[in-house]
Amino acid sequence: MLWWIGDLSFWDIRGLAKDEGGFMGSSSHVFLHEGGNYTAPAPHRKLLVRSMAMEEPNRIGEKCTSADIVVSQGPTAPLSSGIPTYTVQIMNMCATGCDISGIHLNCGWFSSVRLIDPKIFKRLRYNDCLVNDGKPLVTGGTLTFEYANTFSYPLGVSSIVCH
Repeated sequence: MLWWIGDLSFWDIRGLAKDEGGFMGSSSHVFLHEGGNYTAPAPHRKLLVRSMAMEEPNRIGEKCTSADIVVSQGPTAPLSSGIPTYTVQIMNMCATGCDISGIHLNCGWFSSVRLIDPKIFKRLRYNDCLVNDGKPLVTGGTLTFEYANTFSYPLGVSSIVCH
């Protein structure tokens, strides 16, 4: 199916939703350009949905900001019982080479049928989840975990400590 947005066009190869970065499905990337589209195979990719709109960090006087932590999640194969599962990736995208610790996420009453290593991700109290046991996530580092619940939880960065 061919889609048009203003002067941009792109193909919807599998009818899957695309994120604001132009990624879709689990089998290709779609790059949007004026006057056409370009696709490239990427069989190792999964659809990951950003939990919050990306904000550009203000680097004046700051080594890093909460915008340097990118939280993405997307659906994965359900458990044998039929309960949906979701994969979460938490990435340190700091451009100035900073390690970030004390990463706390807004997470509501987060819970999972599938056990999650509490050293990777744990709910401390309502709407406060700790990442990596509070230890630094190095520049370019990624933490990944899966959880199982009947619905996905919106996850967003609430606080960080820069190093």
